[in-house]
Amino acid sequence: MTPPAHPEKPRSAVGAASRRTRSPRGSRRVSGATTPRDAVTNDLAGHWALILGASSGHGAGAAIEFARAGMNVFGVHLDLRATLPNARRVVNEIRELGGRAEFFNANAADPAKRRLIVEQVRSRLGQGAHLRLLMHSLAFGTLRPYVPEERGQAVTQKQVEMTLDVMAHSLVYWVQDLLYAGLLAPGSKVFAMTSAGSHRVFPAYGPTGAAKAALEYHVKQLAVELSSRGIAVNAIQAGVTDTPALRKIPGHEQMLQVGLERNPGGRITTPKDVARTMLVLAGSDSAWLTGNTIKVDGGEDLTML
Repeated sequence: MTPPAHPEKPRSAVGAASRRTRSPRGSRRVSGATTPRDAVTNDLAGHWALILGASSGHGAGAAIEFARAGMNVFGVHLDLRATLPNARRVVNEIRELGGRAEFFNANAADPAKRRLIVEQVRSRLGQGAHLRLLMHSLAFGTLRPYVPEERGQAVTQKQVEMTLDVMAHSLVYWVQDLLYAGLLAPGSKVFAMTSAGSHRVFPAYGPTGAAKAALEYHVKQLAVELSSRGIAVNAIQAGVTDTPALRKIPGHEQMLQVGLERNPGGRITTPKDVARTMLVLAGSDSAWLTGNTIKVDGGEDLTML
């Protein structure tokens, strides 16, 4: 993508970050009540996360759970008028939980917009502060077969390149910009959402599956290069989850049914399952668990043929 000569400033879809008063250390204020913090995530209180793809699916679910654990959230999302209420709902829930939120309605794969958002995050946090957690959850790509009966129905080169750029390569570019801006530092955790489609074949899933496979390799390479700097990078392979992105896949009804029938846990995966896993891993300063594809699926992938 070619950045415009004079890129517009990314729009905050929901206004500036909320400024809520925090309760004393070890507790938080929720609708007038004071409740103990989860001991596992106590160290995350007051830290900031950046979520790419924050207004729906796993990104939205994570934003809410992160706030429940005491974190503040920067979110990047791309919504038009019809879906913009989703972003507002997520921000409102974060604020109800006592967190601060600043969301940017912008194309996360646009280099110029990316750089402007990084500058704004740097300014918002101030020098010396850094992100505790980066979550890459961009689910925008092409679902078309490679060689169908009719040539006109086949995926194009432009569509393949766009899908890999958004869903895979953008992870590298965001990590680069955040690192060199001092926003990733020892103790930071990077998570990228992948799927079983990286190693299984589904109808019309080719471009997206290729993007997931590339994303997993990017995770490994980044993990090796960032290990000495104390930054951990892992991919999260969620089980079948009922999200807006899944519903766009041809045959998603069957995927949900098979997932439910075969999952040894007796249910399908939820965004909360994934978010809580990231919180547990982000709660430690250790960067020794890195370069992995972590399956958060209740054992589902082990039972699939």
